[in-house]
Amino acid sequence: MNFVCRRSQLRGDVTIPGSKSHTIRAVAYASLAAGESRIEAPLDSGDARSAVRAFVAFGAKIECRPDVWIVNGTGGELRAPADVVDVGNSGTTLNIALGSAALVRQGQTVLTGDRQIQRRPSGPLIASLNDLGASVQSSRGNGCPPITVRGRLKGGTTSIECKSSQYLTSLLINTPLADGDTTIRVPVLEEKPYVEMTLDWLARLQIQLERDDLREFRVPGRQSYRAFQRRIPADFSSATFFLCAGVLGDNDVTVHGLDLRDPQGDKAVIDYLKQMGARVDLQPDGSIRVQPGSLKGCRIDLNATPDALPMMAVVACFAAGKTTLANVAHARIKETDRIATMQRELTKLGARVTELPDGLAIEGTNLTGAEVDGHHDHRIAMALAVAGCSIPGETVVRTAESATVTFPTFLDCLRKIGAEIETV
Repeated sequence: MNFVCRRSQLRGDVTIPGSKSHTIRAVAYASLAAGESRIEAPLDSGDARSAVRAFVAFGAKIECRPDVWIVNGTGGELRAPADVVDVGNSGTTLNIALGSAALVRQGQTVLTGDRQIQRRPSGPLIASLNDLGASVQSSRGNGCPPITVRGRLKGGTTSIECKSSQYLTSLLINTPLADGDTTIRVPVLEEKPYVEMTLDWLARLQIQLERDDLREFRVPGRQSYRAFQRRIPADFSSATFFLCAGVLGDNDVTVHGLDLRDPQGDKAVIDYLKQMGARVDLQPDGSIRVQPGSLKGCRIDLNATPDALPMMAVVACFAAGKTTLANVAHARIKETDRIATMQRELTKLGARVTELPDGLAIEGTNLTGAEVDGHHDHRIAMALAVAGCSIPGETVVRTAESATVTFPTFLDCLRKIGAEIETV
C-alpha cells in the first residue's frame, strides 16, 4: 500500500493511542504471573499481537476484547511452544520472549520473525542467557533469528553491552524467575528511558532487586509475579508525529491523552521542539498544543530517543540553519538503518542531508513532493507521510502499510486534522 500525500493545513485535536512498549511489557508480565490480569486500553497493533501470540505459545491464555485484554498467566511455569514462534516485525517481543524461552523447563523454543527481524542482532542477549545457564544459538551463527533456546536460567553473573535497551529489559523481566540469583553488569547502555520503564513495572509488581544506578543489577531468583490491573498510558513515540506536525508550515495541533509523569523517553521530543523555537503550550486539561514559532537549527542528542530520529529529521528540514541529530548510532539496528534510510529518502524530496556515523546533519531548505520509500519501517513511513502533507506537489510513500505495526489509526488521525492523504 502507498500513501499519496498533498500539501495540507493540519489543524485540530488528536487523541494518542496506548503505548506499544507498555502494552508488550504488560503482556509479558501478565503471562508470567499467576492468576488473571487485566490490561486496559492496550495498543491493538501488529507488534502487540505478536507479543500475544508468543506468550500464548508459552501457555498463557489471553482474551483480546476491544478495550481490555484479559490474561490468565502461567505462574512462571512456561511450556515449550508446539511450533516455531514467529514475532512478525516486533523486536521488543523477540528479545523479551528470548529470555522467557529460557524459563521453559523441558523442550526447546525456536523464535523467528519477518525479513527485517531476521537481520536484527540479538547476539549480546544470547551470550548473556548462555552465561546464566541457558543454551541459546542463532541458527545462522550471526546473532540474528532464527534462534533456538534450550535449558533454563540458573542465575550467575553476566556482563552485557546494550546497544539495544531490549537486551537488558529481557534480562530484568525474566531473571527474577531463574533458579538462582543473577548479577548483571552493563558497561554500555543506550535508550536508558526504556529500561526505566521496565524498572517502573518491576517496582509496581513488587519484584525485588538492587542496582548501582543503571550499571549493575543484583536480582534474586525464585521470585514470582502477581496478577495486576493497569490502564496502558498513551504512546509518546506515536505522539511524536503529531507533536512535530504541529510545528510545520501554518499548522496548529493539540495532542490529547499523554502523561508527562510516565517514564517514556520520547516525551523529550517536547523539549527538542522547544529548543528549536516551536511554540509548545501545556494546557490545563493535560493536552499539549503545538504551533510553528520560528524554527532554528541546533544540536540534539537523540541517544535516549532513537525512535524520534525519522520525524525530527523531517522537522530539521523546516528549520533555519543546520540541525545535527547526534549520538544515535543505534538507530542503525532498528527495523532499518534509519540514519542511512532517512538520508536517502529526504534527499529525494530535495533535502540537504549529510549522513554521520552517529546521526544526521541537516540544512534547512525547501522540499518538493516526490516518490519515496518507507522500506517497510513504520516510523520511516509515518515521518515521510507527515512531510508529504507539508510540502508542495504530490508525495507518494511506498510500503505505507507498515504504519499499522504500531499505530493502526495513524491515517485516521492525520485525516482528522485536515491531511489530504489517500491510499492506493
